[in-house]
Amino acid sequence: MLEMKAYEEIVDFLAGMSPSALIAFEPSEPVRKRVADLIAREKRGEITPEEKDELDYFEKLEHLMRLAKARARKHLAGDDLRQ
Repeated sequence: MLEMKAYEEIVDFLAGMSPSALIAFEPSEPVRKRVADLIAREKRGEITPEEKDELDYFEKLEHLMRLAKARARKHLAGDDLRQ
C-alpha cells in the first residue's frame, strides 16, 4: 500500500500548487497527437512493446492529473464557500 500512499502524496502536491493553474493545464498539441497515435495504433494491433509502455505511462499520468484536478476543484469550491 506504500505505492498508493506515494501516489496520494503526489496528487496532494499538485493540487496544492495553484488550483486554478492546475485545473487549466492541458498537455501540449504534440503530446496529444502522440497519445492519439499510440491509441489508434494499439487498437489496430500495430503498437510495439516499448510504445505500449509509453502509452501505459501516459495513462497513469492522465489519471494522476484527473485526481489532482478534482482535488483542486474541491479546494476552490471550499474556498468559495468560506467567503
